[in-house]
Amino acid sequence: MEEALKQQKSSCLKVVVYGPESTGKTTLSKQLAASYNTDWVPEYAREYLQKKWDSVQKICESEDLLPIAKGQIALENSKAKNADKILICDTDLLETMVYSEVYYNGFVDPIIKKYAVENSYDLYFLTYIDVPWEADDLRDKPNERSQMFNAFKEALEKANKPFVVLKGNKEQRLALAKKHINHLLKSKNEI
Repeated sequence: MEEALKQQKSSCLKVVVYGPESTGKTTLSKQLAASYNTDWVPEYAREYLQKKWDSVQKICESEDLLPIAKGQIALENSKAKNADKILICDTDLLETMVYSEVYYNGFVDPIIKKYAVENSYDLYFLTYIDVPWEADDLRDKPNERSQMFNAFKEALEKANKPFVVLKGNKEQRLALAKKHINHLLKSKNEI
């Protein structure tokens, strides 16, 4: 079971777009992938939970977290095989861990917690809450955006992950993200 949450080795640069719901993560992931002509890893939880909502009108339950984590890593490992210099990840297991802590009174499956910390990424982009919140079937914390942002930031700090907070409109966020990615690529002699 543990192997299902482990990243496969890859030589590409891995960047995670990470943060609270409705903060532009998917939009930015798609923009970055297009800018660098590479693949991006969608958020597996969105597909998984939308199917659940459509069939039984239920949102995430604790027993969903392990299948979500496995699905996320399977997608990432699959996409990493095709990425040559950079892979953009729209979430990771650290995000799954934060949601588990918030929604289930601090509980996180120990296997998810282990790989949330052990799996490695070159940089996280923590998306700020300065974009309008948009309702959908799955989003449910419009009044807790500040607390959620702080929970995501604290998890990055506690796990000692490299991150940059992205604020502003789509263009500003994209420009800042590209600046940081270009710096990383240059230091790896990829540009």
